[in-house]
Amino acid sequence: MKKLVICVSLLALTASGCATKTQTGGLVGTGVGAAVGAGLGQAIGRSTSATLIGAAAGAVAGGLAGTAIGRYMDRQESDMRQALATSEAASIQREQQVLAQAEGSRAQGDLDVLTVTFKSDYLFAVNSSVLQAGGYDELDRVATVLNKYPQTTIQIAGHTDSTGSEDYNMQLSQRRADAVKNALSGKGVNPGRMTTIGFGESKPIASNATEAGRQQNRRVEIRIIGQSQQ
Repeated sequence: MKKLVICVSLLALTASGCATKTQTGGLVGTGVGAAVGAGLGQAIGRSTSATLIGAAAGAVAGGLAGTAIGRYMDRQESDMRQALATSEAASIQREQQVLAQAEGSRAQGDLDVLTVTFKSDYLFAVNSSVLQAGGYDELDRVATVLNKYPQTTIQIAGHTDSTGSEDYNMQLSQRRADAVKNALSGKGVNPGRMTTIGFGESKPIASNATEAGRQQNRRVEIRIIGQSQQ
């Protein structure tokens, strides 16, 4: 038993040692992959010994796969930043979000998410869900990168300020998210990769008491996540 525990520890150290040589995305990917891999190994194991071996093997294999995912996201982020470098309408953020605990497992890790946020005023006129001409140009840059990296899923979220009724804002944000999805689909992005959601005024990022704050809250977020991390 002690020998098996030592083997598990050595394999885990090997996986983490490999991670230190990668960029940030690769490092996060290794952690996610190793955690999920270990959980799968535990689920597959039929005895204590088999569980330990399965967990170790799963951790190493998952860690290596996670590193590849992280590097894939690194490249996608770099290309997206280059594509939108001159855009005044969009901003880009890379973040790690908590990965929900896997069923039947104690494995837990981070989810690597690349978010492109568009100021809604650049895409839509007031109270409208019809994309403006300039909006199509902005989304064309995004679509070019998304088509280059098909191993991702995409959530498009619409947000509004608090002007108007809550129900109206919810519907408007959903229509705007759908309009962005349709535009990206028209530029070759597989619609099966995309989902939409309208949050209305429920998730402000600034105060609605000022015009500057309301302008920040009117936005559309395109969240990009590696498929194998779902």
